[in-house]
Amino acid sequence: MIKKFKTLFFVKSSLISLYLALTIPLPFISIEELKIISIAVFIFGFFLIINITSDYVETSKDKISYKTTLVSNLIGKKNWEVYWKDVKTIKSSPTSQGSKVYYFITDKNQKVLVPQRIENLKEFWSVIVQETGIDSEVLNYISPIWTYKLLTFLSVIMVIGEVVSFSF
Repeated sequence: MIKKFKTLFFVKSSLISLYLALTIPLPFISIEELKIISIAVFIFGFFLIINITSDYVETSKDKISYKTTLVSNLIGKKNWEVYWKDVKTIKSSPTSQGSKVYYFITDKNQKVLVPQRIENLKEFWSVIVQETGIDSEVLNYISPIWTYKLLTFLSVIMVIGEVVSFSF
């Protein structure tokens, strides 16, 4: 049975709202000759950020796959897949911010980053444990969810402030 795990809503919303907060003022403050270009670039950028945040993970009985959009692929994020039978172990590494990232280590010593910014992380982890037979430490989000919520909230407040200030 194929299961699909999309990018975590709060990760997606934080990135999109931050993009909006940082770029909404540009068409308003650009010189008259550049207004149309700045609006076009704003729309193009919005299209890009929506696409970039639409990557997802798919698991099946045989493998795990990371699927990117065409836009993500063009800017360097590549699709990948690892067969469960090739996963030798799962290794954690600390980050400079104090959390952990996890890697699938294959029988060819290839390191593949385990996605940690996806919906239903506990279900995803149970699929990994079930399919690999490896039950190491519990997989957690790379950053606490409250950080994404806070960034979304602050970005939305910025957007509201910008819309209010430019509407007068």
